[in-house]
Amino acid sequence: MVDRDSWTTEEFGTSHEGRVGVLLADGSVPAPVYFDTGSGSAGRSVTRWSVYDSRSPHIPRAAALRAVCSCGWTGPEHPLDHASIADNGLDGIGDEQADACERDWDGHTARVEAGAIPLPEPVTVLLEQLEEEIDRLTKTSPVAAVRAARRLEVTAERVGYWAARGTRADLTTAQAAAALGLDEKAAIQLMARFGRWSPYS
Repeated sequence: MVDRDSWTTEEFGTSHEGRVGVLLADGSVPAPVYFDTGSGSAGRSVTRWSVYDSRSPHIPRAAALRAVCSCGWTGPEHPLDHASIADNGLDGIGDEQADACERDWDGHTARVEAGAIPLPEPVTVLLEQLEEEIDRLTKTSPVAAVRAARRLEVTAERVGYWAARGTRADLTTAQAAAALGLDEKAAIQLMARFGRWSPYS
């Protein structure tokens, strides 16, 4: 088991899963830190940035933090104060740098969204209005809001069927993935779900 904190957006999911990455003084990325639970079963491998404080001989010391994304993007380095880490540990001392990493990743996903195929403004406005109306309905009649959400699912399945099949005919998987802001695996799964074919075909 690998223990780490990560960030995702609702639209892009694990195609752009971000987290705080660690760099050592030589610029290398450390391996996960293994903690033996002592129970005779498998231990735990941890990659959370705050464990790299060199307080144990088998744990290296972080020199800098940077945002990393599952798509391969990496953010700028945010150096750490070694003296403060030695005295107080990394957790807490590195919070400012970790927060900066999340802001860097937010900027990255904003650029991903800007690079995806744009939706016509009337469609965007209608979707926002529909969400607001269902939110309001939830306050007065939650069950009616559930029915509305179900109707949305039915509509998405109906219109998504022909949209997915048309996209499959017009674009390569790589082109479709880029237009959707997804990695190719996620794009294949999405298109297959809407187009009702096997993702393995």
